[in-house]
Amino acid sequence: MDLLQAIIIGIVQGLTEFIPISSSAHMVFAARLTGIFGGDPQKTTATMAVMQLGTLAAVLIYFFGDIWGITTAFVRDHWNLVFNRRRMRFSGTDGSRPIFLSEEAWLGWLIVIGSIPIGVAGLLLKKHIEGPATKNLWFISIMMIAIAVLLFIAEKVGKQRKEMKHLGLSDALIQGFCQALALMPGASRSGSTIMGGLFAGEKRETAARFSFLLSIPAIGASGLLELREAMHILPDETWTPLIAGTIAAGIVGYLSIWFLLAFLKRNSTMIFIVYRIVLALVILGLLWYGVIDAAVQ
Repeated sequence: MDLLQAIIIGIVQGLTEFIPISSSAHMVFAARLTGIFGGDPQKTTATMAVMQLGTLAAVLIYFFGDIWGITTAFVRDHWNLVFNRRRMRFSGTDGSRPIFLSEEAWLGWLIVIGSIPIGVAGLLLKKHIEGPATKNLWFISIMMIAIAVLLFIAEKVGKQRKEMKHLGLSDALIQGFCQALALMPGASRSGSTIMGGLFAGEKRETAARFSFLLSIPAIGASGLLELREAMHILPDETWTPLIAGTIAAGIVGYLSIWFLLAFLKRNSTMIFIVYRIVLALVILGLLWYGVIDAAVQ
């Protein structure tokens, strides 16, 4: 993998990690077009996962104020519970928030709870995720269409009333389980979680915002785990290009977050739904006529 290949893949990673159009589909194509590692699925997966650390940095920087507020409130409220002996009572719009927790500290718990499904599923399915089956374009295309259809339904049936302060356990669980769908290539982590948020009655911007915060543990765990393994898998000469690609992913990822949050304030996800379906149909057509291979050879 040379410098140009790494930067191209990093840009694709940054663009598609947060936009609900499936990063896996675009990354598989980018990896094939650039020909990194001769199509080796293990090295390709390691490269993609490490570059996620760039998009993780983008989330941390963009939401630094939110993260700082959540962290300090979380520590403060639990400190007060332990040492001031406050009673455990519940309030909140859905009756689930402990009264001793501020909205920010409660949001911290929702991020933890919402991260459990993908954490468990990721550990159980780790070998399958890293294998060649996750690069199969038939499966990726079908999942792109399936999530597009579900996102369309969510747009139509979702009440879209909830803001961040209204989030409860149901929101965390729904979006958490939807995030686990992202382990299936073509689903799109952001697309699945935004879809879940809309089904839960959240506003589009709220669903996207919580989706990004929910991505922090998932992307961080995946990237750091793969980083350790990548140190043994990837050749030494690839690390300079990989670092450059990761930086490119971070810069583009930051811009992608800004764009999507601004876009969803005034628009629906319909453009992304149409894009997913059109791209999936194009891929299916190319596969059907044998123009491209379904899986890495």
